Amino acid sequence: MFRERDTWYAVGLEFNIVESGDTPREALLLLFEAIQGYVESARRMKARPGILNQKTDREYENLWEMLEARKTPKKQQVFTFGQFNLAKNRQEDFASV
Repeated sequence: MFRERDTWYAVGLEFNIVESGDTPREALLLLFEAIQGYVESARRMKARPGILNQKTDREYENLWEMLEARKTPKKQQVFTFGQFNLAKNRQEDFASV
């Protein structure tokens, strides 16, 4: 999750989904909802698993690589980064986000 000017962005690299919000929490919640909807739609369509893995936008891939290399993001620009195991989490776990 990162900020540009007054907008926060949450990025799901594996799905190539980007959501934005006025706060980091709003952007993250919108991202989780978008991922959930994407996975549910693929399941309903009985799509092959490969459809879930999208090519990542290079801009976000570069940001990820930079943050992984430094492990110390600027607090003003990056709220959080890392990996979330969404398969182990349920929607109600994020209701307070």
